[in-house]
Amino acid sequence: MRRRKEYFAPAKWVPGLLGGLAFLCLAYWAFIFLFMGFGTWFFMIWAVIGIGFALAAWLVRKQILKRFLPRWLRNALKILLVCVLGLFIVVEGLIIGAGGAQASPGADYCIVLGAQWKQNGPSTVLRYRLDAAVQYLAQNPQTLVIVSGGQGPNEPIAEARGMQEYLIGAGVDPERIITEDQAVNTLQNLVFSAQYLKQDTDRVVIVTNDFHVFRALGIARKQGYRYVEGLAADSYPWMLPNNLLREFLGVLKDFARGNL
Repeated sequence: MRRRKEYFAPAKWVPGLLGGLAFLCLAYWAFIFLFMGFGTWFFMIWAVIGIGFALAAWLVRKQILKRFLPRWLRNALKILLVCVLGLFIVVEGLIIGAGGAQASPGADYCIVLGAQWKQNGPSTVLRYRLDAAVQYLAQNPQTLVIVSGGQGPNEPIAEARGMQEYLIGAGVDPERIITEDQAVNTLQNLVFSAQYLKQDTDRVVIVTNDFHVFRALGIARKQGYRYVEGLAADSYPWMLPNNLLREFLGVLKDFARGNL
């Protein structure tokens, strides 16, 4: 009897590849935990992914799925995996592509999106955003700035209040600074900041880190910001894989909720 073909049959090197990916993910998790410091527990996902890769390597090596799952289901799972990988590549391409955004001069407002404020000042990602805003404001003296961010459970003050103090310390005229201290996520940053400007006529620059520009601009346009640009601040290189993965999930979440 002629044997039916199984599509995408795993090659002999697949267990080794999965094992290598498991090692890299677990090593990255340990690196963040031991050396980088962290504001959220999202980085724990790398441990989960690493364990998942290790389990997948064992299943492939022992041919467990081949023994217990019908051929059609194995092929369906492999096709699903390819589709998820394709989606990941496309979304990450959009995120990375927007990461070099440079705003044109003369905006009416720039909005600095909040991030964690620590006991000793802004987190690294927030400091990068604030420094980018300081530079833009120095070059565009007519632009007003909205600093947006509430107070999280692990923050000593509202992010907007700390951001205001940082900008004043950097030489920005306090009269140019508008504080919005209630928002707890990107959507609220942009919804609550909109009360201080005219979304259909004002030119607005959104200041955030390079990995966050794509989602922030998408949400802004969905909320009616007609003339909006991004200004990409730097990000910490060693945390970029973690931030890119988090943004991928953030894009999927906001798309599912109709925010994009």
